Amino acid sequence: MITQDQFQALLSFEPSEQKVLSLYLNTDSSEEPTEAIKLKAKNLLRQVSGLAADVQAVETYLNHSFDWKSPGLALFSSRGGDFFESFPTAVSFRNRLRVTPKPYLKPLGHLLEHYAHYGVILVDRVGARFFAYHLGTLQESNGFLGEEIQKLKQGRGSSAIGRRGGVGGGSREEENARRNLRDAANAAVDFFGNKPIRRLFLGGTAENTAQFRELLPKQMQSCLVGSFVMDMNAGEHEVRTETLKLLQTANAEREKKLIKTLVGTSASGGAAVLGLDDTLEAISNRRVQTLLLSDGFQMPGYVDYNSGFVVANLAKSPLSDRELTAVDDVIDSAFTLSLNQGAHVEVIRDDPDLENAGNIGALLRF
Repeated sequence: MITQDQFQALLSFEPSEQKVLSLYLNTDSSEEPTEAIKLKAKNLLRQVSGLAADVQAVETYLNHSFDWKSPGLALFSSRGGDFFESFPTAVSFRNRLRVTPKPYLKPLGHLLEHYAHYGVILVDRVGARFFAYHLGTLQESNGFLGEEIQKLKQGRGSSAIGRRGGVGGGSREEENARRNLRDAANAAVDFFGNKPIRRLFLGGTAENTAQFRELLPKQMQSCLVGSFVMDMNAGEHEVRTETLKLLQTANAEREKKLIKTLVGTSASGGAAVLGLDDTLEAISNRRVQTLLLSDGFQMPGYVDYNSGFVVANLAKSPLSDRELTAVDDVIDSAFTLSLNQGAHVEVIRDDPDLENAGNIGALLRF
């Protein structure tokens, strides 16, 4: 699993004459055999020319070092394998290969943005289980067990008295359940209180999760992005699989809103730009607050790494091509420069509204 410090180190990679081979793989061996995955990787690597030692370093790692327990894998190799980094992940990637002056980081950036620090609570009328995840990997878990609820048979004992107006067994059961839910909510606050949770999911019956939600403090309620039906005794793998699906859905909904804001702000003449040239100009001027990119969007261009200047159309550049470095993918350079400037970057897959807007745009600081 990659850390933020490791990601920053990759961002700070100094380009040289020798390019970087970046390979992302779906290594989920539950979907297909490892030999089939290796073959797909080998076919991708056949597209590379001039980096034979780096190709060999990657193949050696896949054949002898990778344990094939992780669904995703990001690999970076340069200088004949002298620079080599591998990052197994709990979330799979789309298979892709890039050869660029710097590590190709958009898929890793997407992973760090969308799957960082989320929590799950399973709750029923007796107790709760808590899970803290980061990048799809379980970091910590705990639980709470309240008072067992004894159900009385209908029409017997105090439950019958309760129907005539007294305090019956049914009422005591409900009060015990409410107390358990309150205590479980307090336990959840203790568990998640010192963790940087950004999103929170509730699992259980619809009735229990609705009641439990209201017992959480406002700050935790603001992190809630979804609920799902699941048995309290479900295995951790089942919990993780279900919440990863919910997280993808929640992220897609958030992206839709962000793109709508971008397009609407641009149309009204607000602080936003759409399209390649205007967005690259905003990056060069350090005006970008949030950069939005279509996943897979590539375009050749030019960059000056020292000043942070990036351009696709030389007719719009105050610098000549002799003063700039030509790159095969100026979009990747825009991604890296924006992150280094402190901008928020979203890599968005298969969104027609963003594609119609030119596959790139930005909300601006000023």
